[in-house]
Amino acid sequence: MKITRVETFLVPPRWLFCRVETDDGLVGWGEPVVEGRADTVRAAVHELADLLLGADPRRVEDLWQTMTKAAFYRGGPVLSSAVAGLDQALWDILGRSLGVPVHQLLGGAVRDRVRVYGWIGGDEPGEVGDEAAAQIAAGLTAVKINASGRAAALPPPAQIDAIVRRAATVREAIGDEADFAVDFHGRITVPAARRLIPLLEPYRPLFVEEPVLPEHTHRLADVVASTTTPIACGERLFSRAEFLPALQAGVAVVQPDLSHAGGISEVRRIASLAEVYGALFAPHCPLGPLSLAASLQVAFATPNFLIQEQSIGIHYNHGAEVLDYLADRSPFAFVDGSIERWDAPGLGIEIDEDEVRRADRTGHRWRPPVWRHPDGGHAEW
Repeated sequence: MKITRVETFLVPPRWLFCRVETDDGLVGWGEPVVEGRADTVRAAVHELADLLLGADPRRVEDLWQTMTKAAFYRGGPVLSSAVAGLDQALWDILGRSLGVPVHQLLGGAVRDRVRVYGWIGGDEPGEVGDEAAAQIAAGLTAVKINASGRAAALPPPAQIDAIVRRAATVREAIGDEADFAVDFHGRITVPAARRLIPLLEPYRPLFVEEPVLPEHTHRLADVVASTTTPIACGERLFSRAEFLPALQAGVAVVQPDLSHAGGISEVRRIASLAEVYGALFAPHCPLGPLSLAASLQVAFATPNFLIQEQSIGIHYNHGAEVLDYLADRSPFAFVDGSIERWDAPGLGIEIDEDEVRRADRTGHRWRPPVWRHPDGGHAEW
C-alpha cells in the first residue's frame, strides 16, 4: 500500500481538512490547522506531502518521526499542526485497513463513554447564568466560560469583582451536581493570577485554564502554589518537551490539542507523561469534526482522561457547524452529558466529501480579533 495523493480543503468557519489517498483506494482524513493561520498550515502540509508520497501509510510512527525530524528546523505551531492533521489521516487509514477503530490500536478502550463540556458566554462574557442553565437542561453536565474579556495586567477591583461574580452566577445556575471551568486565555499576569484565582475557590471550578501565557510556563509553579483550584494548560504547547516544565510546576490538567500537538501519535505520549505526574488529560478542541473524532479516540484509550472539550454551537462557528461536514451525525450524539464509544474503523466518522469540496470553493479568511487596552496598547485576546 502506498500514498498517492494528499489534498487540503479550507472549510468555513475557520478549519482546514486534509485527505490522504492510497493506491488501493483507502482514504484517511485529518484536521491540520492553526486558527487564523490556515493558509500557512496548508502550505506546510503540502511541503510535508513530499515525504509521504510513495510511502506505506501504515508505518505511522516512522512517518511521524520523518515529518518531525527530517528537516533541520523542528517544532512550532505551524509545523506541529501540519504534522497533526496528517498523523490523524494516517491513523485513520491504518484503522480502516485493519477494520478496527483507532482506540483499539492504542491498546483498547478503558471506558465506554467520554464526558464532554460546552462553551457559554463568548469572548467577552456578560450574563452567563441563563446560558449555563440552558446547557445543563439540554443534557450536558459541564460548561466552560471565559473569565473576562480584555483584562488589565493588574486588574482593578471592578474587574476582579466581575470575574468572581460571573463564577458565582454560573455555580448558582447549575447547582452542585454539575461542573464549570474558567478559561483565562492567557489574559492575566502571574501576580494577577495569584491574587484572583483564590477568590474563585468558594465556587469550586473544575479547573482554571491557561491563567498565564505559555511563555511564562516557568512561573506556573507560583500560580499553582497560590490556590487549591486545579490549574490546567496546554493548548499552546506542542510536544512532550514543552509539557514537561508545566507538569514539573504542578499543573493538574494537561490540554494538548489533537490538531496542534503532533496529532494522535504525540498526544497519547503527552497523556502518558502526564500520568507519571498524577495529572489528568482533557484534550483541547474548539475545532471541527476530525479534530474531535481524533480526540475521542485517544480519550477512549487513556486511563487519566478527565473531560473533553467540543465546539458544537461555540461562538466562533459562523456560517458552518461541526456536524455540517459529516455524512452521519450520530457518533457525536450526547447521551447524559457524554459521547458513547463507537467501533467504526479508523477515526470512526464518515466525512461528506462533496460538502467539503463545495465548502473549499468558498474557503475562509478567519482571523482572531485584535484587542487594545484603553491606552491603545495591545491586549491579549
